[in-house]
Amino acid sequence: MKRALPFTKEHEEFREIARKFFETEVAPNHEKWEKEGMVSREVWKKAGEAGLLCPDIPIEYGGSGADFLYNVIINEESTKVGNTGFFISLHNDINIPYILDFGSEEQKHRWLPNTANGTKITAIAMTEPNAGSDLKSIRTKAEDKGDYFLVNGQKTFISNGQLADYVITAVKTGEEAMSLLMIEAGMSGFERGRRLEKIGLKAQDTSELFFHDVKVPKENLLGKKGQGFRYLMNKLPRERLALAIAAVEATFLVQDITLKYIKERKAFGKQIGTFQHIKFKMAEMRTEAEMCRAFVDQAIMAFMRGELTTAEASMAKWYSTEMQKRHTDECLQFFGGYGYMLEYPIARAYLDARIQTIYAGTTEIMKEIIGRSLGL
Repeated sequence: MKRALPFTKEHEEFREIARKFFETEVAPNHEKWEKEGMVSREVWKKAGEAGLLCPDIPIEYGGSGADFLYNVIINEESTKVGNTGFFISLHNDINIPYILDFGSEEQKHRWLPNTANGTKITAIAMTEPNAGSDLKSIRTKAEDKGDYFLVNGQKTFISNGQLADYVITAVKTGEEAMSLLMIEAGMSGFERGRRLEKIGLKAQDTSELFFHDVKVPKENLLGKKGQGFRYLMNKLPRERLALAIAAVEATFLVQDITLKYIKERKAFGKQIGTFQHIKFKMAEMRTEAEMCRAFVDQAIMAFMRGELTTAEASMAKWYSTEMQKRHTDECLQFFGGYGYMLEYPIARAYLDARIQTIYAGTTEIMKEIIGRSLGL
């Protein structure tokens, strides 16, 4: 079925550029990155040179001034090669919008060009050991010292934590007030802790961060003091939409991997894909994935019109990620014992999919948001 998204000839030409990049620069290196626990800085620079970083930011800040569909294409082509280490969507769709929408002109000119060319990598630090979905419970404090903030605290589960040059950090600047500060690599007292071992996303560095009397100049305050929580709530729908886009594409990927296998694998003298149970299961999963993609595509268009609601983004996120997790589990079953072997892509996809229903808001939080939108 033809998708509803208004892709043009220029979009499709860009898709070919993105596809070639991920096939030649990411896919061949992914196994190496998984063993090392992080991607190389070189791939970020190459992505910048290829025009795959921050395509939707204005030309004056180093971007291409493109529409959001270019971000969608990058996200989709990244996922199609099984990339779960080079977290390009985190950079493009989650972190950069905070600078673009809430930063001053000076901050945008100072930070954005280097994030667009790949010489600087970004992270966002919200989660703490005792504060996950409940962001209002964060304890990292920033004391106002006149011309700078003095930051003390810690963060955990921070994607790009080891590589990041710019860390958008949620801090308490009052009893009930939260603000966003840009903490930069090299600031005295800013330390990176362990690179955390995870069951999946092995190539994606996830870390602890520590702040011990870090002096952050007032010039690094993003937006207005005390408005951090509002800014985070404002950007979470885009983050959840980006995850939904990837979840849908990852679902199609595991289905395609499985289709190839069940057409080749034989049991009792027949291709196992011809067994009614497997055939019907694949039919059910493909139908559900197509329907979910149609909803996510509508959410993308609503976002581009400025009409995507928090509840709609939550619907897209919870359903697509739960679908990805469920379908990956179903598909693995068809591989039998081979599905349990890490040398098979389906096994790695199974482990990588598990986080999808947890980060950027758990499924339970998504349902809570949707329920509240219904007046419940």
